[in-house]
Amino acid sequence: MKTTWAVAALVLSALMVLAGCGGGGNGGEPTLTVVGASSLTEALTEYGESFEGAKVRSSFAGSDELAARIKQGAKADIFASADTDYPAELHREGLVGKPVIFARNRLVIVEPTSGEAESLADLAKPGTKIAIGDPSVPVGAYTREVLKGLPAAEREAILANVRTEEPEVSSVLAKVVNGAADAGFVYVTDAKTVKGEVHTVELPDSLQPDVAYAAVVVSDSGEQDLANRYLKGMLNGAGAGDLRRAGFLPPP
Repeated sequence: MKTTWAVAALVLSALMVLAGCGGGGNGGEPTLTVVGASSLTEALTEYGESFEGAKVRSSFAGSDELAARIKQGAKADIFASADTDYPAELHREGLVGKPVIFARNRLVIVEPTSGEAESLADLAKPGTKIAIGDPSVPVGAYTREVLKGLPAAEREAILANVRTEEPEVSSVLAKVVNGAADAGFVYVTDAKTVKGEVHTVELPDSLQPDVAYAAVVVSDSGEQDLANRYLKGMLNGAGAGDLRRAGFLPPP
């Protein structure tokens, strides 16, 4: 019986410690939860590691998936999207603060280093296997915006070569790197992460979409001051520097 009570006391003690290690744990240091588009993985991971005053916990996925999680009540302090539409939609619903555009990007075509495509028109060749983003994710929407600017016959020929529609830009890139696709539409920042593994084909300026990234502070965040400071750092601070080094362009 004495042993049983000793074990129970130890369990109770452990539970009390765990109860004190909620979102504001880390030895008294608060936790800031950041969810971002997968194309921001490198830049925001770097920023989070150097951010002072909080332990930054970052996770990345497609912008549509992250927006859906916030609508369903998932806890987060900052949402950084690869477009402006999802943050604006959440703002209209009162779930987040005012969106702030913090970076821009460019869309490019990537192919294996052995690829022979030199222009967008080459993707219309029969038998070419193309990977693009699902229409619900920003990279997929931007890709379709590019294709809409082409003559109908060329656009239809390229769409006929699409073999897969991926849930995030990192998946499109992986298809090309792994040889499952002959070409894919990704952001130039993603192409940089696999430099030497893919060949990049630029899009004509006349077809280049306006790729703008927006971030918001989630309304029910328990760390509003920290979240706002984090957001400011993405505009003018350490975060902005990490974004530029990753290849992102400054906001308008």
